[in-house]
Amino acid sequence: MSRETDSAIKQLGEAREKIQEQLSQTIVGQESVIEELLISLFSCGHCLLEGVPGLAKTLMIRTLARSLDLSFNRIQFTPDLMPADITGTEIIEENKSTGAREVRFMEGPLFSHVVLADEINRTPPKTQAALLEAMQERQVSIGRVQHKLSDPFFVLATQNPIEQEGTYPLPEAQQDRFMFKVFVQYPNFDEEFEIARRTTSVLEDQIVPALSAAEILELQKLVRQVPVTDHVVRYALSLVRQTRVGEVGVPEFVADQVSWGAGPRAVQYLILGGKARALMHGRTHVATEDIQALAKPVLRHRLVVNFTAESEGVSQDDIIGRLVEETPAKEDELTSHARFQEIFAS
Repeated sequence: MSRETDSAIKQLGEAREKIQEQLSQTIVGQESVIEELLISLFSCGHCLLEGVPGLAKTLMIRTLARSLDLSFNRIQFTPDLMPADITGTEIIEENKSTGAREVRFMEGPLFSHVVLADEINRTPPKTQAALLEAMQERQVSIGRVQHKLSDPFFVLATQNPIEQEGTYPLPEAQQDRFMFKVFVQYPNFDEEFEIARRTTSVLEDQIVPALSAAEILELQKLVRQVPVTDHVVRYALSLVRQTRVGEVGVPEFVADQVSWGAGPRAVQYLILGGKARALMHGRTHVATEDIQALAKPVLRHRLVVNFTAESEGVSQDDIIGRLVEETPAKEDELTSHARFQEIFAS
């Protein structure tokens, strides 16, 4: 890679440190969550955050938008929210100078760099589906007209895992549009101690933007330029293809516990995320350790476990962790293994 690329890598590393420094003024802990959010941002992906109420998911996303000098809109998803409420709608407006009536498009809250879809599973599928085109095509269609969204465009959705009454679980097709599903966990004792101290005092944060929209777009282009070896691609494919029940080379425990596996988007996001993670860690190449580190956030919402797994208390993360353990990371071991040779030949 060129000297300009080395300079850009340095810029990304410095930007990451600045962003984390800004976030640390408001958010205590959650380093892995913040890293996955940044990887998703630099990979041009979207994130689904899951965690119980009170873990500062909304505050984290709002602070991230402020630290990136990006426009931000929050959409509170409710059972009565309609698609036009988020995409926008056409209105008839009178031209005061001519008296003529004109049709004008009024943009909805999706027209922003960072969109927080708060409690996304509280709104019906019709409104959830309105996000699909926006997330995939970076546009919304109103009638016969397509309206382009802001660039960069980053959807961060939250959902509550413990309250299921009055909710509408996301369909698999929509979950597949999210690059990562990130679990936001409870803080440890020291972190919660600091949270209690900060939130009950008069301390005020002073967030300074670390990156502009133009700089983020340049870094997103840089991520795609990072080289990746055939072995790393083969390794990512091995992990994903082992989740597809009915295909050759699938482990017995997957066939017993999984109803549906991950599709091609999982491989794409593993590799793109690996590229972004490598740059953030100061490397100009992707390693299998990058794929391993991102396997759970990329795959957990793309696996549908069956009744056997649920009855035995086996989660998607348990299955993914076992797949990572049983998939050789070294090239010679992977290519010489009989079961993986069947996968490569399929």
